[in-house]
Amino acid sequence: MASQDWFDKDFYSVLGVSKDVSEADLKKTYRKLARKYHPDSNQGDAAAEAKFKEVSEAYSVLSDAEQRKEYDQIRAMGSGARFTAGGQGGAGGFEDVFSMFNQGRGARYQNAEDFEDIFAMFNQQQGAGFGSGRFGQSTGGFRGYGGPTRGSDVTARTTIDFVTATRGETITLQGEDGKPFKVKIPAGVSDGQKIRLRGRGRPSVDGGESGDIVVQVAVRPHPVFTRDGLNLRVTVPVTFTEAALGATIEVPTLGGDPVRLRVAPGTPSGRVLRVKGRGVETSKGTGDLLAEVQVAVPSHLDDAAREALERFHSLEPKENPRADLMSKAQG
Repeated sequence: MASQDWFDKDFYSVLGVSKDVSEADLKKTYRKLARKYHPDSNQGDAAAEAKFKEVSEAYSVLSDAEQRKEYDQIRAMGSGARFTAGGQGGAGGFEDVFSMFNQGRGARYQNAEDFEDIFAMFNQQQGAGFGSGRFGQSTGGFRGYGGPTRGSDVTARTTIDFVTATRGETITLQGEDGKPFKVKIPAGVSDGQKIRLRGRGRPSVDGGESGDIVVQVAVRPHPVFTRDGLNLRVTVPVTFTEAALGATIEVPTLGGDPVRLRVAPGTPSGRVLRVKGRGVETSKGTGDLLAEVQVAVPSHLDDAAREALERFHSLEPKENPRADLMSKAQG
């Protein structure tokens, strides 16, 4: 901000506050205006963007106690004062500033130290222009304290198969501008998870950092396996005799050879058999394969099988397997 702005701009009027506004009320007013005029809420509205920058510029000065004091002093003594020098370090237009120090038209400065006192007020040390230092701070943005605005995020979506989600892969997607970009899908990504690509979104309107690309991942279901964190689940049917008498069965694994598991005699439906280390492998760890036993009831019986079952029924224990259930339900 050039020093001329400190004379020409009424920051209190820009924010709509009085000169004795408290720090808390100043912040509250700024946040309300910033939300109203923020570029993200006014896409393509040049007037709102300009107002947003103006509000942020005013707040960046008034919210800093030292700058606010300086600004008030300059405004108080600067009615009618103008800096008209065209280049940095020019001497033209300083008469009004010198008059503040009661230097008559014929007065002369005897040494360089006199000038340094004047320049120090504007932070013009070592040849700095009026657009630098506290006078020249860049403003704008919605950080609560000024600063450049961040670019907007861009949302993308992709659907991957179950195996890719468990093992990870680098895929190519198409951006808003039609250009392809690569996304690394980490091993173990879950359905609905979002992957953020930092700084790959829309650029800032005023020199701030770019936004991100946020990729939302959908995972196609697998016909056999489901995810349970890092574990894989599979339902394994067994026959009545296998469950009753015990058996060794084969269980599929994801992308590998089947494993053999022992089903103990009297295994009920719903019992889970665990295979260590055959789940999802990630940098955070490796899950297990959980095989849930489901007793398959035959839908068709020939005469011999039916007769055998009827004989078994006459010999099986006369216990009601639902007795405990009924008791709990009633009391």
